Amino acid sequence: MSEPVLCAVPSEAPGGLDAAPSAHFGHCAAYTIAKVENGQVSDVKVMPNNGHEHGSCIEPVNDLAKAGVTALLAGGMGMRPLNAMHAAGIKVYHATGFATVADALKAFAAGSLKSFGEDQLCKGCGGHHH
Repeated sequence: MSEPVLCAVPSEAPGGLDAAPSAHFGHCAAYTIAKVENGQVSDVKVMPNNGHEHGSCIEPVNDLAKAGVTALLAGGMGMRPLNAMHAAGIKVYHATGFATVADALKAFAAGSLKSFGEDQLCKGCGGHHH
């Protein structure tokens, strides 16, 4: 029996299981948050992204930590938010190429996502900060 994990997935509007995952951690429309336990996804909620000031990705990290999130499934982000996630006790997993948030959560529940590493960091990304 596995411990429940509260996961967040940066999502395109309107968020939820059928939404597309957002490639931009800090600039997503919302975070879809779900409990993952014993390979099952439940208790799905959508938390709007309150935005972040240019160059400051800490506000979304703090919002996720306050919501009790312990895992983030992301396609890309910069070093500052990644370090802030780790400092807040949130593990970050690399999740890219999924059509829906539900698909990303299922991959996490199955244990098939790898930890987010320096190879996945955004280096400029067309001038966007994540």
